[in-house]
Amino acid sequence: MANEAVNQVIADYYRDFSTLNVQAILRYFNQPSLLVGPQGVVPIPDRAALMAVFGPVMEGLRAKGYGRSELELGYVKSLSSSAALIGGVAVRYKNDGQQLERVGITYVLHKTESGWKFATVILHDPNAPGAGKQ
Repeated sequence: MANEAVNQVIADYYRDFSTLNVQAILRYFNQPSLLVGPQGVVPIPDRAALMAVFGPVMEGLRAKGYGRSELELGYVKSLSSSAALIGGVAVRYKNDGQQLERVGITYVLHKTESGWKFATVILHDPNAPGAGKQ
């Protein structure tokens, strides 16, 4: 079932992101992919571009005492046999367990020959309708 496979990809991604090792998350992204956020739309054509975006993000989190992330799942929608939409709130915690930040996030996933990959990642207000648990 697509939703189970997509949920597993998300769980694995959050586990690997929590290591703050940019190399560990590269396999989750389609090439090319897009990041959409407050700074605008950022095209990610390849692994080098992914590293250029996520490396500084991870260094910034490390400097803040980051410990791990969890997704408060809001929704999972299978759009077709090769497309899915998943959204919620990424909750980031410090090493001591205190909440660091909450980020609304929506993923558009595409099923490739090697599995489900992020085609687009959209960062948004964590209080947006439908972002958190329903």
